[in-house]
This record gives sequence, structure tokens and C-alpha cells, in this order.
Amino acid sequence: MDHETRLKRIRFRSWHRGTKEADMMIGGFFDTHGTSWNAAELDWFEALLEEQDVDIMGWAIGSIACPPEWDGPMMHAMRSIDYVTVAE
Repeated sequence: MDHETRLKRIRFRSWHRGTKEADMMIGGFFDTHGTSWNAAELDWFEALLEEQDVDIMGWAIGSIACPPEWDGPMMHAMRSIDYVTVAE
């Protein structure tokens, strides 16, 4: 699959998680950072998308311990939460 198609597929999966909160967190993170990721970072994120939303969100906000395989630079960036926009 070409790079642009892969990005579109990942973006769709990021924004169609099942809850608005997960969509905003996971989709917002992808929209903010995804186009600058290299292949390994995209691989990491695609694998993360296979995890449960409640786990991803808990790891990102620190309410549950993050497993070592997910705890690294990408998760640290996700923890900033500065990419989530709030509609007024």
C-alpha cells in the first residue's frame, strides 16, 4: 500500500473508535503528528490502534500504568494532550 493510502486508513481508524472522547484523543493525536511520522512510528501507532480505547486513554492520561511495550517517546507525546481541541 502506498504511503498516502496508509495515512488515510490510519486516520479513519483513529477517528472511528466508538466514543467521542477516544476519537478526539486518538484522532487528534494522529492529525497533529501522523504526517511527520516515519515508517516505524506509523507501525507503532497502527499496532496501538489494536488495543482497547479505554487502555489507550488510560495510558495516555496516566490513570493506569502503561505497559513497557507502549511506554516510549510516542506515548510521552500522546500524554501531552495539547492536541485535543475543545469545541465551545
